[in-house]
Amino acid sequence: MQRRRHHLLLIATALAATTPALRAHGDATHPRRAPKQEQKDWGIAGDARDVRLNDTVRFVAHNTGRVMHEFVIGTKPENEKHAALMVRFPDMEHEEPYMAHVPPGQRGEIVWTFNRPGTFEFACLIAGHYQAGMVGTITVRTS
Repeated sequence: MQRRRHHLLLIATALAATTPALRAHGDATHPRRAPKQEQKDWGIAGDARDVRLNDTVRFVAHNTGRVMHEFVIGTKPENEKHAALMVRFPDMEHEEPYMAHVPPGQRGEIVWTFNRPGTFEFACLIAGHYQAGMVGTITVRTS
């Protein structure tokens, strides 16, 4: 479980900073470190806490693993409720604009405008994945 948390923290940083891809794979571990704040010709590393009100973000999830994953944006209570339903009904079919289903070797995408401030979650709600720690946060500020 600790290995997945480390992996998820890197995913959270990558996604909230609107990088082009989310990579999910096996049980590999990665060191946790803050992004280096160094100006380059093409930009600077973003702060994962820097998604602001009315920003539109394109999340692209690329599943390089061997099992299905989801990328779902929501509130903690909504994600917990949905994750519990997925455990009870693992073959439940659903499609909403705030979720991307990502089969192995495929990509999924969500384009989302954060028009309310707050702390939100992104998570994989496939049965057992949320419970194993595949969840992170997105903080939206007004300024």
